[in-house]
Amino acid sequence: MLSVEPRSGPAAGAHAPRPHRPAARPGAQARPVIEPRERLRARAGLVQSIIVAGALGVIALWWSDTPSVHGLGDWLTNAGRILGLLAGYGVVVQVALMSRLPPLERGIGTDRLARWHAMGGRYVVSIIVAHALLIIWGYSVTAHESLTGETSTLLTAYPDVLMATVAGFLFLGIGLVSARAARRRVSYDTWYHLHFYTYLAITLAFSHQFADGASFISSLTARFVWSLLYASVAALLLWYRVISPLRSAARHKFHVIALRRESAGVVSVYIGGQHLDELQADPGQFFRWRFLTRGMWWSSHPYSLSAAPRPDVMRITVKDRGDHSGAISRLRPGTRIIAEGPYGAFTPRRDRRRILLLAGGVGITPLRAMFAALPGEITLIYRASSPEDVVFGPELDAIARSRRATVHYLIGSRARLGGDPLTAERLLSLVPGLRGRDVYVCGPAGMMRSAAAALDAAGVPRAQIHHESFEF
Repeated sequence: MLSVEPRSGPAAGAHAPRPHRPAARPGAQARPVIEPRERLRARAGLVQSIIVAGALGVIALWWSDTPSVHGLGDWLTNAGRILGLLAGYGVVVQVALMSRLPPLERGIGTDRLARWHAMGGRYVVSIIVAHALLIIWGYSVTAHESLTGETSTLLTAYPDVLMATVAGFLFLGIGLVSARAARRRVSYDTWYHLHFYTYLAITLAFSHQFADGASFISSLTARFVWSLLYASVAALLLWYRVISPLRSAARHKFHVIALRRESAGVVSVYIGGQHLDELQADPGQFFRWRFLTRGMWWSSHPYSLSAAPRPDVMRITVKDRGDHSGAISRLRPGTRIIAEGPYGAFTPRRDRRRILLLAGGVGITPLRAMFAALPGEITLIYRASSPEDVVFGPELDAIARSRRATVHYLIGSRARLGGDPLTAERLLSLVPGLRGRDVYVCGPAGMMRSAAAALDAAGVPRAQIHHESFEF
């Protein structure tokens, strides 16, 4: 059955000319390799346990070379030492989380890793600041010097402290730019490239740890293990963020086939290549795309697949938000691409036959791929502010007819509709058996918060609500 909320006409772009390679056939069945949510949570718990175990190992390193602590100055200094070791360990964990290691990206999910990274970044920056203040305070108490005098002594008389101070300010600056309030005011490109200064900060701070860290000065073994930890993470970073994407580009020969305008400010890019089935991309996953053309080659951006991939073609759909996304509409056929992926664990469960897909705006992108590929009883609810914002309208209708699925369009501004249409009562009326469904939500942050609150009020267990965020 097809159930469609009234809208004022077909989606913009419905009659746009097709590229010479057609889109994925509506209703085509892909090969979803799907992970149970319990397994994902177990993997996340295992990784968290490993991180905590590493932190305990760092504290054990301090304990092993600290026979006793006497006096206020000594207590303050050793508290600063512990925090310094934890900061050095913390930056390694931060880099490892974003190294694009496949077991983490596919086994835990990019969205969850990003949340861990953001939370961990706040902790690491706070620890670095506290480390510096406690060391200065402890040394000043022990030496009976003023705080300003001891600060000057540390900067001028201790090796590599000045470089570590520069590194600390870099970490602090990156942390401030990454704060939620500041992040809304900067573009993705600015935020992305400022994060490269993290590597400079880590490099500047590394020698300080060996030159001034009591745990390393007296132990060759500790220096070796610490160096091995840093070198291993650096090797992972080099392999998965540089070498592996280049090898993949050489193997698959990604290139732009054609572009198609879907609606106002939204364009689909058809990407050709060789042996694309070897990538084993699933509905809901995304790649990081680097288009090798002037003004775009220096930055990679994450975009979800908007259709099930075929052995020779993939499709992404992008909304013009300025900068990089705006330039995509000007790509030319033949443009070469470096693609990293597939990434993400935003894929449905194998054992669930009843699913609700809840999309907002261009958040329909990964859900459209799921809608066409997944078996079972599926309902799609698509929230848009106006008919012009609807993407894939004819495709979604055709998929729904082909597989006897249900699609509802909730179109209109809150002012026009008299409030938010995503309420618990509305969802329960539109979706039979809502509480027994797995729900996949994708869209703008505000819409996702409203949807999560409505689903919670409707009695849907949180374990059955899965989401992917478009925020960086």
